[in-house]
Amino acid sequence: MQYKIFFILFGILLLVFLFSGVKKVEASVQAEKDRLIQQIQVLQQKIQHLQALILSLQSQQEITAASYLAVNLSHNSVVLEKNANQPYPTASIAKLISAVVAFENIDTDQTITLTEKMLEPLGYSPSLFLGLNVSAKNLLQASLIQSTNDASESLTYFLGKEKFLNLMNQKAKELDMTNTVFFDAHGLNPANRSTATDIAKLLTYIHKNHTEILSITKDNNFWLPDPTGRLLKFQNVNNFYDLPEFIGGKTGYLPEAKQTLASLFNVNEEPVAIILLYSSNRRSDTFKIINQLKNQKSQDQVLEISL
Repeated sequence: MQYKIFFILFGILLLVFLFSGVKKVEASVQAEKDRLIQQIQVLQQKIQHLQALILSLQSQQEITAASYLAVNLSHNSVVLEKNANQPYPTASIAKLISAVVAFENIDTDQTITLTEKMLEPLGYSPSLFLGLNVSAKNLLQASLIQSTNDASESLTYFLGKEKFLNLMNQKAKELDMTNTVFFDAHGLNPANRSTATDIAKLLTYIHKNHTEILSITKDNNFWLPDPTGRLLKFQNVNNFYDLPEFIGGKTGYLPEAKQTLASLFNVNEEPVAIILLYSSNRRSDTFKIINQLKNQKSQDQVLEISL
């Protein structure tokens, strides 16, 4: 009788073990399936991105930006401009100066627990959710890579919103950005305004003092788990992140601002800041400016040979 009970118990335990093993395998298979689906989605986004770049290169229209500026940082010289001192709404390129303030005033390993107030701004990620304890570093990555507005908002709470905003405007003043003012850290307020000239000063400062910001804006391999633990990718929305000539930068969009861009490229083997404000097609505008600079360089070389 005891042997029968033993064998019955052993059989039950064996079935439980086998069943749990099957469950684990199923969970593992499902996790791998989810990861593959995400990878396929990433590849599809890359294909769409490349197709858009090709269309931009093929476009023969004039530069659409109401204001633009190209500055060679090696010589600190303006090489191309239009309405460079006319203020326009910045949209999300405001996140560049909020990143500067964060790096200069917050320990990026410090963490904060996300609240409803932090998550209020439009433009969010499912991986940033109520009650999550997250580092300033991860919030900076979310803000600069996917332009996640609640990540930028959450960063302000490390110092207090008012203090953070004051530091943004103080930094703008220190950099002699005389026609610039900020009312939030993410750029959603159309009252955030700047000029191409002022933004060039900010890019010059970042290029000299915060190359880590530029590196983040080129990253397209940043993941965080959602509330279920599933890893989700933050898609890089900076149009040129996968181009080898792209040093770094930030895109923006608001209906009131149209498309904006604050960027650095290697052009003719030299760093050039390219700023666009109130553009209808920043991809096309950027390639036109780069091509003009390259053609100008080629013409100068021909002239030197002729002389």
